[in-house]
Amino acid sequence: MDVQRDECSDRREIHEVVLTYARGIDRLDFDLVRSVYHPDAVDHHTGFEGGVDEYLAWVEPLLRRRARDGGGTMHMLGNHLVELHGDIAISETYGTSVHWGEPADDRRMNFTSGVRFIDRMERRHGRWAIAERWAAREWTRSDAGRMMPKEAAGPSGGSGADDPLIRLQRSVRGEGVTA
Repeated sequence: MDVQRDECSDRREIHEVVLTYARGIDRLDFDLVRSVYHPDAVDHHTGFEGGVDEYLAWVEPLLRRRARDGGGTMHMLGNHLVELHGDIAISETYGTSVHWGEPADDRRMNFTSGVRFIDRMERRHGRWAIAERWAAREWTRSDAGRMMPKEAAGPSGGSGADDPLIRLQRSVRGEGVTA
C-alpha cells in the first residue's frame, strides 16, 4: 500500500512541476520557471538548445517584449503521462500554446502551436524537477489578424501586480492587497 501511495505522490508532484512551468512562463515569473528545473538541466525548444540559465536568458526578453507591447502567452496542458523508474521519470504532456502580440497581423507574433513537453524528471534530495526537456512542436497555426478586444469590462490577465492571481495570493497571504 505504501508503494502505491508513493507512486501516486510522485505522479502528482511531477504533474505540479509541469503546471508550475506553464504558470511561470505565462505570468512572466522567471524565478518560478527556474524552480522547476534542476540547476544543470538542459532545455530543447524551437530556436534554442542549452542549459536552464541560458534558456531563461533567451526566453525572458522575448516574453517581456511581447508583454510590454500588450501581448502574452497562454499554455493549456492536457494529456499527461508519467513512467516512473525509481528516482527518474519520463513525463509526456500534450498542450496548446497560444502567443499573441503586436503587430496583430504578424504571423510570428500571433500563433497557436500544438506542443508536447517531453521531460526527463529526476528526484534529487527529495524534489522532482526537470533534468532535460524537449518542447516538441507538433503543429503551428497563424492567428495573425484574428485577435479582437474584449466585449465588455471585466478582469484581465497580466504579468504584474494587477493580475487577479497575484492580487488573490497577496490577499490570502495577508500582504495588504484585496482581491
